Amino acid sequence: MTQQGISEPYDLVAIEDYRRQAREFLGKAHEYLAQDDLHQASEKGWGAAAWMAKAVAVSQGWEYNQHAHFGVVCRSVSDLIGNDRLLDLSAIAYDLHRGYYTRKRFLSDRTIGRNLDQVAELLEILEPLTIPANGQAND
Repeated sequence: MTQQGISEPYDLVAIEDYRRQAREFLGKAHEYLAQDDLHQASEKGWGAAAWMAKAVAVSQGWEYNQHAHFGVVCRSVSDLIGNDRLLDLSAIAYDLHRGYYTRKRFLSDRTIGRNLDQVAELLEILEPLTIPANGQAND
């Protein structure tokens, strides 16, 4: 059974790739922030959140092939683990994505830095759910 838009369900290689990329994006976001490239810092922060959500989607057998699925995955995880904080953190990630399209004069390095810290918290909550729902890979 093929999952639209990403990969085979329980593809451990894809899951690890999404996880690694999420962490790499978060690191790059901090680098861009230090260089005062607020647009790229914002977008990489969003990318970190989105890619970890993709890892969760693959591992849980959920659909993720468009931005709108990010919110669905976060809401599903929130329901699954009973942690409403995830809903706030996902909204912060969306704010970072919107920051990419905002004029620089309206962006704040302090706010983006704080938001990146909250994306790190989101990654910590999501990452344990990147273990496949059935606990094993498809052959």
